[in-house]
Amino acid sequence: MLSLPICFKKKNSPCHCTLAFLYQEYRDTSKQQEIDLRRQRDGLTVKAEASGGLSSSMSSPPVGQLQLRNSINPMSLWQNLAIVQNSSLLNELSQKEIIMQEAMFELVSSEASYYKSLEILETTFLHNPVLSNTLSNSDMHFLFSNIKEVVKASESFLIDLENRIEQSILISDVCDIVHQHATEHFHVFNTYVVNQVYQEKTYRRILQENVAFRDAITSLEKLPCLRGLSFTSFLILPFQRIVRLKLLVQNILKKVEENSERETNAIKAHKELEQIVKDCNEGVRKMSRTEELISIEKTLEFKCKSVPIISHSRWLLKKGEVQQMSGPKSTRTIRSRKLYQPVYLFLFNNLLLITKRNSRLHICHQEDQGQQLANIFNLKLLENQEERQVSYMLKTTSMSDKHRWICALTPHRRTRFMSTSAHQPDSPQVQCIQSYTAQEPDELSVEMADVLNILERTDDGWMMGERLHDSERGWFPTRVVEEIQNKEVRAQNRKEVLRIQQNKIDGPPSGSRNCVQIPFIIKQ
Repeated sequence: MLSLPICFKKKNSPCHCTLAFLYQEYRDTSKQQEIDLRRQRDGLTVKAEASGGLSSSMSSPPVGQLQLRNSINPMSLWQNLAIVQNSSLLNELSQKEIIMQEAMFELVSSEASYYKSLEILETTFLHNPVLSNTLSNSDMHFLFSNIKEVVKASESFLIDLENRIEQSILISDVCDIVHQHATEHFHVFNTYVVNQVYQEKTYRRILQENVAFRDAITSLEKLPCLRGLSFTSFLILPFQRIVRLKLLVQNILKKVEENSERETNAIKAHKELEQIVKDCNEGVRKMSRTEELISIEKTLEFKCKSVPIISHSRWLLKKGEVQQMSGPKSTRTIRSRKLYQPVYLFLFNNLLLITKRNSRLHICHQEDQGQQLANIFNLKLLENQEERQVSYMLKTTSMSDKHRWICALTPHRRTRFMSTSAHQPDSPQVQCIQSYTAQEPDELSVEMADVLNILERTDDGWMMGERLHDSERGWFPTRVVEEIQNKEVRAQNRKEVLRIQQNKIDGPPSGSRNCVQIPFIIKQ
């Protein structure tokens, strides 16, 4: 019998579980190893302390060597398990099959880690009488939602995975189990994830207003079993896990033999997980968009015919202040003092609002003519609210801001570099080395180890990219990524993603949600 390194204390203990690692630690370590592995393939130097002791005998080692952030004893790979070492399997199996065993074993062992982190969230926080006494019933609901159902789904899933491994040290498959549970039980993820918009708002509000809650959280976060991790790192676990689970199945699908039963099961599991992730994302977007539209409508005052902002078919693509040039629209007059009026643009998928904070003109003294011309573009509306054409000469604060406005206003224009779907022989790629959370509607949140095709880049530190595993697009700072230099590595990344895309659910790509349906012309 093969058992995972989990042992239990009494359930009523605040930290009833002793485990070699928590899911957050596994996730951070595995992502860093994924980055380092690509660096090795790309011919870059990898930090020795982050290498994780990957076996030099493996030409393509798995990313999932599980290791504690502060421990020198990594959790064993499948091939390092005593029961495997004592068998003849490592001599009998091909290198490709060993890599497949590692990929499947990572899915199982990481699920055990995830379940333990969920147990801590449930036992240490949800069922803690001191914490629950500081909260109202509604606040408890918004904070924890249906976490009990999520824990139950994970427990059932983990039991089936462990039973499969206990049947034989040579794992036959795991994707059939993933498909079954994704179909029958994983709908609970959608309920939890969609609630995150309210969860975040509720947590911020309670933290500010409720001193007893704040003190209780501070005290609980100091417990040894939390390993210095925050309460919020446990709250966001379900969405992180469902996305990671999809990527783990993707990893299996990339390695599995074509036209095999394993491939069939991996394809079915991947499609189910992709649909769940898509539903979660769309649910969060819908809630966030509605909140955003309500907030925007409260800030607007129409002096003419009012325009209804809130609509189920409308969402914000980009917003921000630019300078509208007044007077003659000729660049020859830019040598002299010019009049600029600040205007605030709200670009929706089917509406462009040009608003003014006040009616005063700002006199700008500018000395460098080249700098004056650098960030200017002409926006020509083919039809405004009065059904006539109107032109604006607009100036942004930076070159990247100008470029981002042009990309947002003309999403169908040809980008500087081509996307993966264009089937180009080669295009620039980067991998994310530092997580980044989007701050603006046209930005993309990226996680460590994400690989992206570059579509645009500016000289002042911004890139627009398309993430390979889900085709999401957006802008992010150059500082959080590093370019993949090796052409063969880029080609392998494209080959793998194209294989995944062949089996995707039919429908428009994720990025299509950002289409603009407003008639106008942009001139730089």
